[in-house]
Amino acid sequence: MDWFGGSSENYRFVMFSVTHIAVLVILLLAGTGMYVFRGRLQGAGQRKMEIWAAGTLIVMESLYHIWMYANGFWRAVDSLPAGLCSISLILAVILLLTGSKSVYDILLYTALLGATQALATPYLFYDFPHFRFIHFFSTHMLIVLVPLYYTWVRGYRPAFSSVIRLVVFLNLIMPVVMLINKLVGGNYMYLSHKPETASLLDVLGPYPWYILSLEGLLVSLSLIVWLIFRERGRASGTTREIN
Repeated sequence: MDWFGGSSENYRFVMFSVTHIAVLVILLLAGTGMYVFRGRLQGAGQRKMEIWAAGTLIVMESLYHIWMYANGFWRAVDSLPAGLCSISLILAVILLLTGSKSVYDILLYTALLGATQALATPYLFYDFPHFRFIHFFSTHMLIVLVPLYYTWVRGYRPAFSSVIRLVVFLNLIMPVVMLINKLVGGNYMYLSHKPETASLLDVLGPYPWYILSLEGLLVSLSLIVWLIFRERGRASGTTREIN
């Protein structure tokens, strides 16, 4: 079971390699296909598809933690579900199981602004067909596709208040994540310090001011996402007002 082992020697991931580009193309095709065939995706099988997607996320994430533990990688300092993508995964599962519009309002932004960045520039050491490669890209792709599915197939649309809801949500969980970082010596959501490698945070000022700059940037980008996906009237038969 070398594909499930901890050594990356035979599976070294290279950013923008053939396998990386292939995954991004698959995501683009999946998103495009979902939009084009959104009408056909509506029907009796919708609920089964949503349960299947939720189950896939739960199983893959559970296997990931088993993999980390089995190979001696699991550490409280960086393995707890306290990062933004882990939180987005939890939100995606809740949305799939409950259809909550409030959860959609948050996931739409955290997925399209967070998970897409992780897909474009993944912090990953294992290439295909290693389990970690499959886990990383399958979960992050689903995190992105779930809110798009609820937008184009289910007809959910973000109101302007959803941006405010996102800001409130992030500021409520931020003290909790900071406390976790303090207790385990972690850097979840980069709230303890900037990443050691070069990143966007390098131009947002020193600690802790870059956190405020990052929040301002997040609000600005969220407003752009809202402008793109907001309700534009009743012309489309697949959209509807959801309070």
